[in-house]
Amino acid sequence: MGLNKDKALLVLADGTVFEGLSFGARGEAVGEVVFNTSMTGYQEILTDPSYKGQIVAMTYSQIGNYGINPDDIESVAPNVEGFIAKEFFDVPSNWRSTRSLGDYLEAHGKPCISGIDTRALTRHLRDNGVQMGIVSAVDLNPQSLLEKVRNHPGISSLDLVKEVTAKEMYKWNERLWRLEGIQDSKKFKIQDSRFKIQNSKFKIQRVVVYDFGVKMNILRHLVEAGFEVTVVPAGTPAEEVMEMADGIVLSNGPGDPRTAGYAVENARKLMGRKPVLGICLGHQILGLALGGRIYKLKFGHHGGNHPVMDLSTGKVEITSQNHNYCVDTESLGGCVELTHRNLYDGTDEGMRHKDMPVISFQYHPEAGPGPNDSGYIFKRFKGMVESWS
Repeated sequence: MGLNKDKALLVLADGTVFEGLSFGARGEAVGEVVFNTSMTGYQEILTDPSYKGQIVAMTYSQIGNYGINPDDIESVAPNVEGFIAKEFFDVPSNWRSTRSLGDYLEAHGKPCISGIDTRALTRHLRDNGVQMGIVSAVDLNPQSLLEKVRNHPGISSLDLVKEVTAKEMYKWNERLWRLEGIQDSKKFKIQDSRFKIQNSKFKIQRVVVYDFGVKMNILRHLVEAGFEVTVVPAGTPAEEVMEMADGIVLSNGPGDPRTAGYAVENARKLMGRKPVLGICLGHQILGLALGGRIYKLKFGHHGGNHPVMDLSTGKVEITSQNHNYCVDTESLGGCVELTHRNLYDGTDEGMRHKDMPVISFQYHPEAGPGPNDSGYIFKRFKGMVESWS
């Protein structure tokens, strides 16, 4: 079982120590410690490649109670370095569950800690900012762990995109899931979500997705919008994808966008030649490609309950977010229009280029987990590609 009674420590780079119990793999992990405010969706969070290099603390108190299933994933394996929970449940109660959270994390070698005061941790990170930390059940000497943390170079110096991107190009044809109805009054059956457009009298737009750590739900939304989807590794030269695509998507991903200079250069070459949609890290890469400034937030945005206003309509969307960096649109010299603003802290959340078919968003319109308020963005991009073709 993934639950054990071994003591574990969480030590932050500023010397703060939390003591709890180990679950998942019995080991040690270093990463940037962030908190996520979602009440559900821990499986999607664990498998989101954007969390590569980070240790995630859930602010919701009860974690693991609905277990793990093979469907609610955003990549093939968990990408977090470690995981933190207040109250961990290793005996799930859910008809879709096929294994416990603890077993899943143990199988993938992810050290985790439970039983700590996650409210105190969250307030500490909120007041002092995100920082590197270490979770360990094998070294229980706080001073030794502190030295390990402080000797780590920090994730801002690492190109984490190269660690999560696809190794080779592939096609994607799975669309959003549907519920066919109630089976034997207890279970819903998810229909076969494979989807191919056949015998269409309309031209099918081809979209190439640069995989900087793409979530599967982004790909599902693109197919749902009617695109033929091809995913390429992060370092694929722009010249190679130019003939393959009617539109380009720059995906989400982990780390500081400034470490992925190759992605910025490719984006610079593609803008104005193909319609481009940027999501999260892709949004930041576009900001750099346009000559703008990127800055790091004090404790980031991680959760499924962030209100964002569409400035063109005044509509407020509740959004899913996972980022530590933002684009300063004012640094772009007036070439873009700010389209969306975060209502928590006023940060820029979306932009549209005034002369080129380029739109991008700091938040996650595909959700997974989170609300579906922003799914219209994929249809908006589809219209842009159709108008350009």
